[in-house]
Amino acid sequence: MNDDTTMPSLSLPPKYENLPKAEFMTPGPERDRLVKLILDGVKTATAALLIDYTKCGDPLPRIGDRSVLVDSDGQDVAVLATTDVAVTRLADVTDQHALAEGEGDTTAAQWRRTHEEFWNSAEYRSYFADPTFPIDGDTLVVLERFKVAERL
Repeated sequence: MNDDTTMPSLSLPPKYENLPKAEFMTPGPERDRLVKLILDGVKTATAALLIDYTKCGDPLPRIGDRSVLVDSDGQDVAVLATTDVAVTRLADVTDQHALAEGEGDTTAAQWRRTHEEFWNSAEYRSYFADPTFPIDGDTLVVLERFKVAERL
């Protein structure tokens, strides 16, 4: 039987099936904006509080790690490759990192205000058993740089 009329599969290529998902923000307009920035090569970095990793028991990213970028519809849109990772104090985040995040912050001070607003939001803190942890200049953050290795 000729199966030429079958729609092409939207499934992930087998070589990527076991990769972790890279999901920026929650599904919706903000995730869509970040995915576009990544695909356009504007956003090449991200940051997370170290406590995010310790709370979930997730390993820190490593250079060479790959993940599958997911859009708001749950579609796999690209494979990302980690190119650099650093754990640093919040006070030591640089202007260069703020620019690499590609979200409009042009200085580390702007970046810090934006990120602290998110990290102090009720929604973000609701994921923690003890949501009262402080965020200050000594708070450790994981800074990750990445590139789009392949569009899907």
